Amino acid sequence: MPTAVPPYERIDLRTSAEIKDLIVRAAATAGLSVSAFLIGAAQERAKQILAERETLTLSPRDWEAFFQTLDDLDKPRPRLKAAMGRYLDWRDGQRVE
Repeated sequence: MPTAVPPYERIDLRTSAEIKDLIVRAAATAGLSVSAFLIGAAQERAKQILAERETLTLSPRDWEAFFQTLDDLDKPRPRLKAAMGRYLDWRDGQRVE
């Protein structure tokens, strides 16, 4: 039984002749079609950007503090609330609108 092929979406791009030539040369050097080269490069960069924006890395000290906070949720934590506010402000400033 034939397997179903998912439908593909189209992306149209416009660029300068210099950038197109650069991309065509790089794709040829990599042994890829221009489409495959662009899809691969865009996908890799998209994953990198999302990982940077959606991942929070904690030091061992901060990780322990986080778990201690979870263990004692009823205790007021004004410094944690302030830190979360700073993080949200930072995150919102990082977003590209």
